[in-house]
Amino acid sequence: MATATKTFKNFIGGEWVDAASGETFETTSPANGDVLGVFPRSDVEDVDRAVEAAKAAYEDWRLVPAPHRGEILFRFGRLLADHKDELAELMAREMGKVLPEAAGDVQEAIDMSFYMGGEGRRLFGHTTPSELRDKFNMSVRQPIGVIGVITPWNFPIAIPSWKIAPALVCGNTIVFKPATDTPLLGERFVELLVEAGVPAGVINIVHGGGGAVGDRLVRHPDVPVITLTGSRETGIEVMRNAAENLKHIHLELGGKNAIIVLDDADLDLAVEGIVWSAFGTSGQRCTAASRVIVQQGVYDELQGRLVGAAEQLRLGPGWEQGVDVGPVINKRALEKIHSYTEIGKDEGAKLLTGGEVAGGDGLGDGNFYRPTIFGDVDPEMRVAQEEIFGPTTALIPVRDVDEAVRVSNGIEYGLSSSIFTRDVNTAFRAMRDLEAGITYINAGTIGAEVHLPFGGTKNTGNGHREAGQAALDVFTEWKSIYVDYSGKLQKAQIDTAE
Repeated sequence: MATATKTFKNFIGGEWVDAASGETFETTSPANGDVLGVFPRSDVEDVDRAVEAAKAAYEDWRLVPAPHRGEILFRFGRLLADHKDELAELMAREMGKVLPEAAGDVQEAIDMSFYMGGEGRRLFGHTTPSELRDKFNMSVRQPIGVIGVITPWNFPIAIPSWKIAPALVCGNTIVFKPATDTPLLGERFVELLVEAGVPAGVINIVHGGGGAVGDRLVRHPDVPVITLTGSRETGIEVMRNAAENLKHIHLELGGKNAIIVLDDADLDLAVEGIVWSAFGTSGQRCTAASRVIVQQGVYDELQGRLVGAAEQLRLGPGWEQGVDVGPVINKRALEKIHSYTEIGKDEGAKLLTGGEVAGGDGLGDGNFYRPTIFGDVDPEMRVAQEEIFGPTTALIPVRDVDEAVRVSNGIEYGLSSSIFTRDVNTAFRAMRDLEAGITYINAGTIGAEVHLPFGGTKNTGNGHREAGQAALDVFTEWKSIYVDYSGKLQKAQIDTAE
């Protein structure tokens, strides 16, 4: 690749600059270990410079009419579309997604850019009647300031768009820290934003680790909002470290999502949905289906079909045609995933297929793990409770729909949920009773669309949502405005003779 030996820089105040320390790190392909680029290993000094630039740029950017801010996002969306194939190829190499999934990741960013571009002509507030004569009441959205954006590696184009597009259209400025596993994709994201016309200082990117760059963003007194997608443990640390400055914190954290399959389900459809949800992106999605809760009447048949389907999946580099499952992101992830295979076996779960690091057959030095299915899993086992973040799923037998719902809800997370049934009454009960921010009927646990809120309950986050109209609440504050044109002092809520 042309980028194999290129050295990249931070983007601060409209200029490409090295880290103050001069230190660097490499980004490599999880499929074969190839070095794709060299990036600045930034520190506190670099973050402070970026925040200063963003704070200065905010004073003008907040005054740019929102329709004009939206027009920049429309241009950005068109640039993403123009570069879709290039970005998908790069994602297959740097992150490991197979090409169709990588193209879908980019498409989400295109969709989000167009959707939020339209908000430039909406950003609706409210008008209400006043309780007094000759008085007008309304509420409007106001931008907040500098937004610290900390994103993961598993959706390296889509997730930045979920955060940055609404933040920009609302009139905020950005300091962006992409994951150290996918800095090249973060770099291209910012390059295209700049090409779309985002002014100097409005978007800044600072590369480096969470301990240096991320923590300084979280603690910086001039960054009033932090938006993070990451682990539950990281989310708790962010909230703790941001508490002194009373920051607005938006957290999108873990998931342990379940697909319920009842006796009346279309099993062909269910198997297809489970395979896509459990093994798509090598299971490295917060919405991945790492549990399958199956009514006893179809358990044996579903198990047999699912194992057969999983064993037909082809592993390989994401850029090769015909590959179904790419590598996991790095060696640490590979070791964690395999450790859960050992945990499952030790707990007494039945290993039905997979459960091993994959080598040979052209897989070379890549981080490949075979799609893994456990059977006869007790809902309290660790493999049924803890997020594995790999191509592993657990089959849990249940007697009826009531038990299925209890098992689905019996975890600390509440992101995505799914049920396969032909009974409309059961489907509506599931929509009501499943404790999750997202529920799918006769579909897997993945496939959210940008115009609906995305996020979860319980330990999946802290109550905020991405995407849709709900995203605007993360990046704006409400201002209530009262206009009294009576020409006299009127005292609301004060009893008068009138």
